[in-house]
Amino acid sequence: MITIIAAIAQNKAIGYGNKLLYWLPNDLKRFKALTTGHTIIMGRKTFDSLPKGALPNRRNVVLSRSQSAIEGCEVYQSLEDALQHCSTDEDIYIIGGASVYEQALPKADRLCLTEVQDTPEKADAFFPEFRHWREVWREDHDKDDKHAQRYSFVDYIR
Repeated sequence: MITIIAAIAQNKAIGYGNKLLYWLPNDLKRFKALTTGHTIIMGRKTFDSLPKGALPNRRNVVLSRSQSAIEGCEVYQSLEDALQHCSTDEDIYIIGGASVYEQALPKADRLCLTEVQDTPEKADAFFPEFRHWREVWREDHDKDDKHAQRYSFVDYIR
């Protein structure tokens, strides 16, 4: 199964300056719970944005046309090449960035989105349009002392 996982603003913004737009501890916990023990595929810029490099307890796959080796990761030149090196029974999570999401959307089986009730002033990376997906689960969250915005965990399938 191929799952795309992302936190998106109301205008589908996902990042600015190669950084996430929001600090949402519950989103990070959900990300870790869903992806641990599975394969994660990301673009090179997304990998560069990780504070400690390869994420532990996951098979880290990085897409890069120019880099041949990255410590703790498998590197492939394209999403198609990376997917060919995954087994059919593997749970694969696409974790960004914008161009990788766009390439993966037609191949994905599920979207696990954190929909943030906010529109940021600045953004330079956006999630692709995802019409014709059906919402199958939602969990709404209000602001609290650790979360400055309202947000919802929402899962979609085709």
